[in-house]
Amino acid sequence: MLVQNILNSKEKTGIYWLAPSEPVSKAVQIMSDNRIGTIVVSHDGEVPTGILSERDIVREMGKQGVEILSGSIEALMTKKLITTTIDVTADQVLQIMTDGRFRHLPVMSDGKLIGLISIGDVVKARLSELAMEKDALEGMVMGR
Repeated sequence: MLVQNILNSKEKTGIYWLAPSEPVSKAVQIMSDNRIGTIVVSHDGEVPTGILSERDIVREMGKQGVEILSGSIEALMTKKLITTTIDVTADQVLQIMTDGRFRHLPVMSDGKLIGLISIGDVVKARLSELAMEKDALEGMVMGR
């Protein structure tokens, strides 16, 4: 299964993004309101400059306290952004996420952000794929 298939199977809710200068509290509010774990950081919503996750926020809150909520997203975001493209397989994405120890991956096409996939999206897609393979194998063995 390819990243393109995973994106196609997701509900079309859009990509949540904020500018690096926005306060962390705004990112927290968007994450809470939409039950998401990550905000893409971008000046225009098309070219990502970073990513901000719940983990980034909690880690810094543990070090510095709640004062970080009034600071800018840029201070907390992960700037070394790893992305993927639509032609990468689910297994490759799982390996990238495992090696990088992160759970969200921006999807790019022609230099622009076209989606965001989570490890949950990839696991769901792989489970669906495995169920289809199982059914096909059972059908072959049973002569159906």
